[in-house]
Amino acid sequence: MKKIGVILSGCGVFDGSEIHEAVFTLLAIDRQGCEAVCMAPSVDFPVTNHLTKQETGEKRSVLEEAARIARGKIRDIKEVTAADLDAIVLPGGFGAAKNLCDFAIKGAAAAVNPEVARLLKEMAAAKKPIGAICIAPVLVATVLGKDYAPTVTIGTDSGTAAEVCKTGAKHQQCPVTECVIDHEHKLVTTPAYMLATRISEVCDGIDLCVREVVKLM
Repeated sequence: MKKIGVILSGCGVFDGSEIHEAVFTLLAIDRQGCEAVCMAPSVDFPVTNHLTKQETGEKRSVLEEAARIARGKIRDIKEVTAADLDAIVLPGGFGAAKNLCDFAIKGAAAAVNPEVARLLKEMAAAKKPIGAICIAPVLVATVLGKDYAPTVTIGTDSGTAAEVCKTGAKHQQCPVTECVIDHEHKLVTTPAYMLATRISEVCDGIDLCVREVVKLM
C-alpha cells in the first residue's frame, strides 16, 4: 500500500492544524487506497482560546496535540525520511504558519522548523509529490521557492500571494473547489478555508488535491 505522509501542526484552526482540513485529508487518502502516515514536530507552541481567539499564556506540544487528530497513531517528524513515503500532504490551519514556520509573523523571511524543511527538501529531491492545503503552501514556498520556483496557490488573497512570490515561488489564483498542479515539481495546492464559505467546498477541494497527488506518485 502506498504511504502518504500528513504533516500536522497541532489541533485547532487558530493555533494548530485546521481540524476539518486534516480529517478530509485523511479521508481522501483512505478513499484512494493509500495509508496515511501522520507526523508532527515535537516542539511547544502558545495555546489560543478558540472561543476568544486570544492566547492563554499556556504552551502545549505540537506532537501531543496533533496526536488527537491522528487518534494516537503519529510519529515524530524527525524519525521520518522521504524513503518512508510515496507522497506528503500538509493541511492548513494557523499552526502551519505559526508552529511549523513563522510565516504568519515574518512573511517571506520566515524560518522553518528544521525537520519540516529537511523532509520537504528530501521529497522534492526524490521527485515525490507534495500536496499543500489552505495556508500551508506558504510553508512549501518558503522551503522550496529559491531552488525550484514552484507554482502554488493560496486562493486569491493578494497580500499573502505577494509574500509567496518573494520566496521565489510563483502564485496562481484558484477557486476553492479546484487545485493548482505544478507537474514539473509534482506539487498540488488548494485554497480550502482561505476561500471557503461552506465545509462542503473544503471537502471537495481537498479530495481533488489528494487525488491529483496520487496520480503524480
